[in-house]
Amino acid sequence: MGGNQTSVTEFLLVGFPLSPRMQLLLFGLFSVFYAFTLLGNGVILGLISLDSKLHTPMYFFLSQLATVDIAYACNTVPQMLVNLLSPAQPISFAGCLTQTFLFLIFAHTECLLLVVMSYDRYVAVCLPLRYSTIMSWRVCITLAVASWTLGFLLALVHMVLLLLLPFCGPQNVNHFLCELLAVLKLACADTHLNEVVIVAVGMLVLVGPVSAIVVSYGHILRAVQKIQSAEGRWKAFSTCSSHLCVVGLFYGPPIIMYIGPQHGDPQEKKKYLLLFHSLFNPMLNPLIYSLRNREVSAALRRRLGKGRPS
Repeated sequence: MGGNQTSVTEFLLVGFPLSPRMQLLLFGLFSVFYAFTLLGNGVILGLISLDSKLHTPMYFFLSQLATVDIAYACNTVPQMLVNLLSPAQPISFAGCLTQTFLFLIFAHTECLLLVVMSYDRYVAVCLPLRYSTIMSWRVCITLAVASWTLGFLLALVHMVLLLLLPFCGPQNVNHFLCELLAVLKLACADTHLNEVVIVAVGMLVLVGPVSAIVVSYGHILRAVQKIQSAEGRWKAFSTCSSHLCVVGLFYGPPIIMYIGPQHGDPQEKKKYLLLFHSLFNPMLNPLIYSLRNREVSAALRRRLGKGRPS
């Protein structure tokens, strides 16, 4: 940085330009959604931990997904609520980059976990006789650890490149959180390398996984059609359809934001996409798995039944 440049020490999140009454209304609404996110994913974690019938690889990965969703929401929603109450409240430079780093870790990890979950479903439906051998607990733990580790390393690459940039001018982040592309726009240097890395990582954790999931579900669909019993087909369909719903909701917005064509000024559209991605996705995931999955619903009924006085 040159001698005439002043280092930025804090940022101001612009958020959504709304009236005070609308901001207060959204604060109440988003607070309720946040509470449901924590409650729903907490219930999923509790059920999987307490119910021995859910001690299987599929629900182990579901517990990892619920953990990521809780962490994801805790990293993004509280700052959003603060901005709705105090729009002029700044966030420190270190705090902003920390939020960016954690956001990237959890987003990358969830991308990879969804691929692992699709592989688990592929083995369960297409190779049922070898399922317990292939998806041993050692393999499951290795896949989960690998997802978290790779998610951390990919986020670290972004952060190292981001920290090499000087920030000396504007302080207004045109977003409701410290999203990577919004922060990059405030750098006082060429960000071409950062943008290339964003697209490359996006291809790795978005396009690659989606392609793998599509291929695996093509094999699953053919295998389901060969199942003779209606109950067996329904069980395979219910577990796989829950996962497919989550995949569609999760991968859609990031692909549009980071891989899609960047024409005009789509920043406002991206804000709403990321709002859906960071607020509604973590809340909807436990609902999808509990409503469309008989085993989770049955485990919940068993837990509620035990809690009732005889």
